[in-house]
Amino acid sequence: MLEKIQETAAFLKAKMQTHPETAIILGTGLGSLVHEITDKYEISYKDIPNFPLSTVEGHSGKLIFGKLGGKDILAMQGRFHFYEGYSMQQVTFPVRVMRELGIKTLFVSNAAGGMNPDFEIGDLMIITDHINLFPEHPLRGKNIDYGPRFPDMSEAYSKELIAKALEIAKERGIKVQQGVYVGTQGPTFETPAEYKMFHILGGDAVGMSTVPEVIVANHCGIKVFGVSVITDLGVEGKIVEVSHEEVQKAADAAQPRMTTIMRELINRA
Repeated sequence: MLEKIQETAAFLKAKMQTHPETAIILGTGLGSLVHEITDKYEISYKDIPNFPLSTVEGHSGKLIFGKLGGKDILAMQGRFHFYEGYSMQQVTFPVRVMRELGIKTLFVSNAAGGMNPDFEIGDLMIITDHINLFPEHPLRGKNIDYGPRFPDMSEAYSKELIAKALEIAKERGIKVQQGVYVGTQGPTFETPAEYKMFHILGGDAVGMSTVPEVIVANHCGIKVFGVSVITDLGVEGKIVEVSHEEVQKAADAAQPRMTTIMRELINRA
C-alpha cells in the first residue's frame, strides 16, 4: 500500500507546478467552486497510477491544481464511495496521497438527509462531529506510519476552522446549521425508521461519504473542515420519496452559499 501511495505521489509531484497545502474534495454542493479556481491545470484520474475511477453521476474524475482565495490548492473533482464497490483503502487512497504531497488542511462537502427537525431542505450544516456506521474501517489492517495505530478522534473536525466559518457566515448573512453527520454505506436512501434511529443516536444528518476520508485525514495529521447540504428531510411528517436528481437539484441551489464560505475560509485558513 505505502509503495503505491508513494508511486502515485511521485507521479503527481513530477507534473505539479505549484505546492498546495490546502485540498478540497468537491463533493455535492461544491461543483461550482471549480469555476473560481485560477491558474489551473488538471490531471485526469484515468492518467494517475493506482487511482480508482469515479462512477457516480454528477461526479467528474480529475485532480485540479490552481489558486483559490490567493492560495495554491488541490481539488478532487469526484470522490470514491464504498457503495460503488471500492475497498476502504481505495476510497481513502487520495487522502494518503495528499499527505505525501504536503497537504495540511482538507475541506470536504457532501449531500445529506436532515434528521434534525429544525433543518430545512437547502440548509448548510457545518459538521461538528460524526458517527461512523460503515461496516469496514478505513484504518483496518497494517498501520501506515502516517499516524498512531489508535488515532485520537476527539477533534475530527477542526474547531478553529468551524469558528472561522461561523464568523464568515455571520458577516455574509448566510444561514448555517451545525450538527453531527452519520456516515452509512448506502446506496439506498434511509427508511423512516432508520432516520428516527440515527437521530436518537445523536445524528443531525446522514450521508454515504466523508467519514472514511475524515478518519484517514486525521490519522495523517491533516486538519479537516466539512459541510453538508441538506438535500432531503428524514423528519417525521416531512419525509417524501427522494431521487438522486432531486438531491442534485437541492445541492445546486445551495452552491453559491457554500462556495462563498469555502472561498473565504481558504483565504483565512
